[in-house]
Amino acid sequence: MDVHTGPANASSAQRPSARRRVAAAVALITLVAAAVVVAWRLVQHPVQLPLALLLIILAVIAAWTAVVHHGIRRVLAAIAAVVTLAATVALPDVRSFALLAVVIGLIAISTAAVKVAVARDLAPATATRSAGPANHGVLLMNPWSGGRKVERFGLEEKARELGITPVVLQRGDDLRVLAEHAVAEGADVIGMAGGDGSQALVADVARRHHIPFICVPAGTRNHFALDLGLDRADVTAALGAFGDALERRVDLAMLGDRVFVNNASLGVYAAIVHSAGYRDAKLATAQELLPDLLGPDVRGFDLRFTRPDGASVRSADIVLVSNGVYRLDSLKGFGTRSRLDAGVLGVATLTVNRARDLPALIVAEAGGHLDRFPGYQEWTTREFEVDSGQPLVDVGVDGEALRLPPPLRFRSLPGALRVRTPIDAPNTAPAAVTPVGIRQVVTASFRVLAGHPAR
Repeated sequence: MDVHTGPANASSAQRPSARRRVAAAVALITLVAAAVVVAWRLVQHPVQLPLALLLIILAVIAAWTAVVHHGIRRVLAAIAAVVTLAATVALPDVRSFALLAVVIGLIAISTAAVKVAVARDLAPATATRSAGPANHGVLLMNPWSGGRKVERFGLEEKARELGITPVVLQRGDDLRVLAEHAVAEGADVIGMAGGDGSQALVADVARRHHIPFICVPAGTRNHFALDLGLDRADVTAALGAFGDALERRVDLAMLGDRVFVNNASLGVYAAIVHSAGYRDAKLATAQELLPDLLGPDVRGFDLRFTRPDGASVRSADIVLVSNGVYRLDSLKGFGTRSRLDAGVLGVATLTVNRARDLPALIVAEAGGHLDRFPGYQEWTTREFEVDSGQPLVDVGVDGEALRLPPPLRFRSLPGALRVRTPIDAPNTAPAAVTPVGIRQVVTASFRVLAGHPAR
């Protein structure tokens, strides 16, 4: 096999495609348009645009306060949120509110276009190997995952057309047993079409038997596929990895004897995932439970661990242990990882003093700078242990709800899994593009627009 080091699917020296050049043009045009709108508005009304932004931030703070309180506090905070939003709309020139939305939209379009135009060239180098077609490829499929994506995308039929042996789970089947049987029958490449929990289980079988694994993003979120640089919207494209493909080694992580590909969470998120109504009504369930989890009179979770500085921690509201390091700018999601081969666990913890820290947390969250909140800590390690005085601890592992006896022992498995991806897949995680400054992005976009490599 040939070894390549660089963007996983193409050399940065290749001439940009027409699609990338169009994306570069869109990125530059929308970025300039956003700057012009802001400058024009500030010249006309230097006060109203900043005032609209301030009112929106206050509305967010009031809304969050309503979410984490019961009774009269919730009612008053909700009223404050509504009044603040109404004040924003009632500004003498309501266009300040509308233009703010336009600016945000233009920046979002520009960011998305930049990812298409220059993401691959600005990503760090990734060592890959070219791999020939599988001799006996097997694809396991969870037909209920991701709103029945296996059926909607016709994965079973497409697999057969490509000479891949499909194995569709039935009620009562043991996924690990099916994967082990596929290997025993001679599979030299094994894949999984389903959510991240299923991906982890089949990846563990591939690891144990030293054969390549293929991730087919047929689940709901598919964070693992995202960080492998797959296009989650094009599910069937992942089947191309059974043909001529790129192969690389990535890390796995373990909690006890259980492998996970993304993260394990303890505290608030784990408690919400364990609630009876979570699967059917995620948002409503979270809203109902948050006052009892983060309210001002609630004690923190009994989660005990040692920080890198040697300090012992007895309580935390959130503990996230991840396979690799996530970019965690906010609480809206777990972000993405720039690489899956660093050989470390990422650990992030959040502790909130209800009476004192909540406003600061809301401001840090709204600004996308969670790392500036004093109760937030993050570090990397090869091994990590969490103890508790509780007989069982709620844990969300790759989105699945578990209750496990403490202590919980985590460890990284560096380079444990051989992963194949299609040659023409993006093969770049969103977080891999940063950190880069606006100057670099603009320069790279101009180069791509002109038909040259981004760097």
